[in-house]
Amino acid sequence: MSLTLDDVKRIANLARLSFTEDELVEITEQLGNVVELVTELSQVDTDGISPMVHAIEIVNVLVEDKVLASLPREEALKNAPSSDDECFRVPAVLG
Repeated sequence: MSLTLDDVKRIANLARLSFTEDELVEITEQLGNVVELVTELSQVDTDGISPMVHAIEIVNVLVEDKVLASLPREEALKNAPSSDDECFRVPAVLG
């Protein structure tokens, strides 16, 4: 399947993009190359190959959770423009 200039114009319209005629010609060629590559890849025999989530095996990339001391409340509230003994004070938003 090759893309035509009208195909690319339609796609650009759907994506709300505008291009000059020269840009449309260039984009048509580039998108045509992408479609050809995908067509070529779709012809590769993948029977017996299980789908992958990642290109490489990744086991656990998360850092272990550790309980650490937090900032003391007084320290957190000391630079607040307005606060009470427990919370930041802010103007009412909903009335």
